[in-house]
Amino acid sequence: MPYLARVSSKGWIVIPKELRERYGIRPGGKVLLAERQDRLLLVPLPDDPVKSFRGALKGYPLVEGLTEARREETAGEELRAR
Repeated sequence: MPYLARVSSKGWIVIPKELRERYGIRPGGKVLLAERQDRLLLVPLPDDPVKSFRGALKGYPLVEGLTEARREETAGEELRAR
């Protein structure tokens, strides 16, 4: 759903309440403004970036993936050695 916001004489805009709630933008929170292909993006930033990434790799089989990669690497080395 598109939203319309006006820019004040000071350059301020009001982010609609529904969007603030959906994206967790609170008073005093930070947002990143970035230009991408002639567009202006507004990206909410987490209050604590380190905390926001905690658990990001949960469920990712890191050890299994590394073990399998090493097995494949070893098998390739053995083939080359023959």
